[in-house]
Amino acid sequence: MSSIYLTEMNEVALNLLKKINSKGFVSYLVGGYPRDFYMGRGSLDYDICTNAKPKDLKEIFGDSILPTEQYGSVTLVANKIRFEITTFRKDIKYLNNRKPIEIEYIDNLTDDLLRRDFTMNTMCIDSNGHLIDILNGKADINNKIVRTVGDPDLKISEDSLRILRAIRFATVLNFKLDDGLKNAIIKNKKLIKSLSYFRKKEELDKIFASTNLLYGISLIKELGLDEELELCNIEKLVPTTYLIGIWAQLGVLDKYCFNNVEKDSIEKINELLNKDILDYNNLYHYGLYLSTIVSEIKGIDKKEINERYNSLYIHNKTEIKIEAKEICHILNKKPGKYLKEIISDVEYKLVNKDIKNDKEEIKKYIIKKYSKQI
Repeated sequence: MSSIYLTEMNEVALNLLKKINSKGFVSYLVGGYPRDFYMGRGSLDYDICTNAKPKDLKEIFGDSILPTEQYGSVTLVANKIRFEITTFRKDIKYLNNRKPIEIEYIDNLTDDLLRRDFTMNTMCIDSNGHLIDILNGKADINNKIVRTVGDPDLKISEDSLRILRAIRFATVLNFKLDDGLKNAIIKNKKLIKSLSYFRKKEELDKIFASTNLLYGISLIKELGLDEELELCNIEKLVPTTYLIGIWAQLGVLDKYCFNNVEKDSIEKINELLNKDILDYNNLYHYGLYLSTIVSEIKGIDKKEINERYNSLYIHNKTEIKIEAKEICHILNKKPGKYLKEIISDVEYKLVNKDIKNDKEEIKKYIIKKYSKQI
């Protein structure tokens, strides 16, 4: 058990460990925070493992513990930081290759670490800020390897989400997958279909948002996961600055979980892909954000899109320099349905630069065209 004193450790986390320890228990930061801290990366992934049971933790922290409890874990919020505190345990039985439904509390840190997914996530930090590395997580981090704790086939069959977590870690950290892990993923890849689309999207979002996206995509293709994930057109995928631009290319709108804003964006991106994005009307109606995404997919210079969009006389109706009541006045008419037609016409003329966004010029246009019609 080697140790490094981590001088910049978050004091809130260390104080929580000390509070648990003061009641006669042992506790450690485990998983994401020790891993990221060792790698010099920022992290808000605060997980604590302890031999204190949930009832003990509720006595120690009182109302600070949130009411939910699952699989020997409780949630605590301290100084606006969310901590997941889990009692040392063995996972006895899993449901649907995903969730442990039968656990056994234990009193041994090493045995608790053995149930975890990857060696890089087994490092711990004690209340003094010392790094504890029982299962050689540091070595795998140093060698840039994603390796399971123990038999990879067993780990994947226990929890199939580990397939996507492995690819996510490899992508984000630019690590290689251990050969045994690769073989286990290929062998068990059909288990992905039983995962919820919410969980799949959660992991894929992190892969697709990575600057190392193309490596993640290459792993998905190499391991034959695109079919299991129902990702269409992945061979032709073009990286985009915005995550929604990736999803729009994969033909999964009717499968994966998107909110209404995301659905609307994906639909509009696919519409715009079949249109001329340099056309003033399209730039105006679809906006700079969606037009920029489509320009990336189509390989059109974003600078040209920006310049053309910024050259528009108006970017929405509210910028038109005439109001409905002024149109009524110059035509000497009461308000009516005709106003909608006139405003739409003026909007079209402005977008296409047939008239300038100048009140007097707009008035002249309306008088000339509509004074005898209405």
